[in-house]
Amino acid sequence: MNTSISEIKIVTAAFVIIGNEILSGRTKDVNLSYLAAALVQVGIRLDEVRVIRDDQSTIANTVKTLRSEYDYIFTSGGIGPTHDDITCDSIALSFGLDVHHHPEALKRMKAHAKKRGVELNEARLRMARTPLGASLINNPISAAPGFTIENVHVMAGVPSVFQAMVTELLPTLRTGTKIHSRTVISNLGEGTVAKGLEEIQNKYPTIDIGSYPFFKNHIYGTSLVLRGAQVNDLDRAAKDISNLITKCGGHPTDGDEN
Repeated sequence: MNTSISEIKIVTAAFVIIGNEILSGRTKDVNLSYLAAALVQVGIRLDEVRVIRDDQSTIANTVKTLRSEYDYIFTSGGIGPTHDDITCDSIALSFGLDVHHHPEALKRMKAHAKKRGVELNEARLRMARTPLGASLINNPISAAPGFTIENVHVMAGVPSVFQAMVTELLPTLRTGTKIHSRTVISNLGEGTVAKGLEEIQNKYPTIDIGSYPFFKNHIYGTSLVLRGAQVNDLDRAAKDISNLITKCGGHPTDGDEN
């Protein structure tokens, strides 16, 4: 089914990755690719990503700026039990709110601690803190929840927990028109098809066409990725690109589509 331009609903998002360990190169972030792929599936367009250090004013100011520019803000990192886990306090500062031990979070943490046979000490209790008025994001992995305040969704940095929280959160969000994609693989370099590719892009203004060169098994080529809500236009544009590659002396092949 094709979606008309008037029916397309754009929902935007930004992702804030928080952590000195990311900026130092000590830890490799894997949450971005997971979140981006998950958002595409529900029609939320990820427009901006920032990686920032564990600093209260930096976190607060970044979130304050972004939450007025996008429909949703997602964050990862800094909600654990240690002294440098300052995201909760920083988000509260951004909204001008006090922090408290969320009653439901406390309940979940107590039950989890009892089940594991560990003490719910002061450090673990830190993970039950949220800004006043926040709602919880369920954590089926380790109980310590994330939280939502207005359009800001705060989640853990540990990839398995982050992914579980995203899975819990996404069904609760307002979503937009799903963006579909087509990929055409060319054995030609970008320079060979660049002019024709620009003409095709101009012909289909509602389709985003990206050109990504690669070098695999000693062979140069280009992946041409098309994204858009209008499936019929996607198929027509992909066919035009295949014809362009053939005209330029290349051999087009179909890649992944969704």
